[in-house]
Amino acid sequence: MGQMKLNIVEYPDKRLREKSKEVKDFDASLHQLLDAMNPLMMETNGIGLAAIQVAHPIRALIVNIPDEEGAQFPENLLEIINPVMIKKSGEAIYQEGCLSVPQFYEDVKRYEYVVINYQDRYGNTKTLEADGLLAIAIQHEIDHLEGILFIDKLSYSRRKKFEKEYKRIQKERKSSKKS
Repeated sequence: MGQMKLNIVEYPDKRLREKSKEVKDFDASLHQLLDAMNPLMMETNGIGLAAIQVAHPIRALIVNIPDEEGAQFPENLLEIINPVMIKKSGEAIYQEGCLSVPQFYEDVKRYEYVVINYQDRYGNTKTLEADGLLAIAIQHEIDHLEGILFIDKLSYSRRKKFEKEYKRIQKERKSSKKS
């Protein structure tokens, strides 16, 4: 079996607005998808990736928070299936980006601390407490499962600024691909 070929779905693709469905089968196809998502996330310098971002609208996401030097270790990889937020508190503002919204970064307000219940790739139930960047990344990825992007959290004027800037970025990317 060859490696599954995945591509990042980019804004304004409507698929990013779908609500992801609960995972019921913790089978080989789920494992294959998770195994293919990780190298793609690493290649694109992501710290989190939801299945819907690679056109699989299921409630699965991966997160790997880099260390101080920016290195990501396989043992820190979290595979989070069917997450449910059971506790949230505090407030943090963090500059976020998204693999589906390339080259755009904005400050977003999130909870500082979260606790989630989730399942691993084998369907075992787990609980995770997170704060700092991990909490931010988890909230960002769980939003994807609901069809929400971080740009949706921006104020009206900053959203307008984004739309303008993003069109420009898209144009530049198209012209650089041609040359």
